[in-house]
Amino acid sequence: MNSPLPRHYYKHNRLQQLRGFCYAVQTGSISRAAERMFLSQPSVSLQIQALERELGVTLFERRGPRIRLTPEGQTLYEMALPLLEGLDGLPETFLARRGSVESGELNITAGEATILYLLPDVVTRFSAAHPGIRVRFHNVPGREGLRLLREDEVDFAVGSFREVPDDMSYQPIHAYDQTLITPLEHPLAGRLEVSLADISPYEFILPPRGLNTLSMVELAFQAQNLSLNVRLEAGGWAVIKRYVEMGLGISIVSGICLTPDDKLSSLSLNRYFPRRTYGVAMRRGKFLTPQAKRFIEFIDPNFFAPDTDPADA
Repeated sequence: MNSPLPRHYYKHNRLQQLRGFCYAVQTGSISRAAERMFLSQPSVSLQIQALERELGVTLFERRGPRIRLTPEGQTLYEMALPLLEGLDGLPETFLARRGSVESGELNITAGEATILYLLPDVVTRFSAAHPGIRVRFHNVPGREGLRLLREDEVDFAVGSFREVPDDMSYQPIHAYDQTLITPLEHPLAGRLEVSLADISPYEFILPPRGLNTLSMVELAFQAQNLSLNVRLEAGGWAVIKRYVEMGLGISIVSGICLTPDDKLSSLSLNRYFPRRTYGVAMRRGKFLTPQAKRFIEFIDPNFFAPDTDPADA
């Protein structure tokens, strides 16, 4: 003979108890509730009795085969039904919420040039399509941005990354030439071609030492045994362009920062320097939010498409 189930079994099976109770209310019969749950009538009766014992109330008035809620039973039904309906609709609700991009916050790390030149149009279109999402930029250098990414303080990084750690992935999206810029009245202005030897005699304005641009230019000049006269180190392409416009020197900048409004002469130096890519860096294994995925799709609609290389965009 099987031993009866311990009393705590029914307490730990509260969801089943509440389901049997609500079905009994809806069908007007414990037997029909049992049929709906594919259980025996005695099983559902025991579950409801256990619920009554635990709460210390009587839930039904029993008059033969018919049952009627007590005031306490009515109160419990009003409380339990929304819970059960929420659980029953959980898969559909989850799928709907999973892809929702109607609200929330998005944290992005990016350098000044990326924020100033690459992302304004993206942010404008994204904000118009999803006004309920708050976009927060963390304007820091690349290495600091990767640290924030590693510590999950941001969703992803956008920028130019020459060296990416093994725990990060980087997909380039845009590529720009390294470009010589001079004042409009400069002797090199308007020329169709220049060599590093042609520009070596002039004074340069370049980003501070420790950043990629200065070290890259120094290596290229050293390879041809040319001197590099850096008159001024200044942070930010906007500052460098302004000082070049003022005639304080010439510079080599990423083409990302050049606009039709610049009062500058420009010439690609792709013979001497590789193109500089800008793209999205993510921590490997990180699951992006729907908001993050949507923003990246505004940068590149094909970013998540299979068998697509964003560098070709």
